[in-house]
Amino acid sequence: MSSTEQTPRPTRLAAAAGVALVEALGLLAGGVYMLVRALTDDGGDLTGGVTGAVTVLALGLIPLAAARGLWRMRSWSRGPAVITQILALPVAWQMLQSEGVIPFGIVLAALAVTGLVLLVSPATTEALGIRRPGQEG
Repeated sequence: MSSTEQTPRPTRLAAAAGVALVEALGLLAGGVYMLVRALTDDGGDLTGGVTGAVTVLALGLIPLAAARGLWRMRSWSRGPAVITQILALPVAWQMLQSEGVIPFGIVLAALAVTGLVLLVSPATTEALGIRRPGQEG
């Protein structure tokens, strides 16, 4: 194989990138929504609202970068993607406990579990060039 050829992207890796992208878009949309609410709500805490919105927007950049890295088959991208899935699980649990957002909690939990399964898949690990302990190069 020449240096310009690249290993084909496994379906599981493409799906993991898709999961990370959906999560990123959800966070970014949520951050924009929070920012608009903070700027248009007359009696609210402007500083707290804007700070929360900017935080959610910044958090959305992590799975966005991971999605891009996974799509481009970069080994570094699995770490942020796995961390995103792990952090999404308690958020989903809290959403499942709250009236009005239970459907979002179900979707988030399904995405997080699916993402974790895809990210630890041997096909994904191999495509990213990540070796298990004791595995020879």
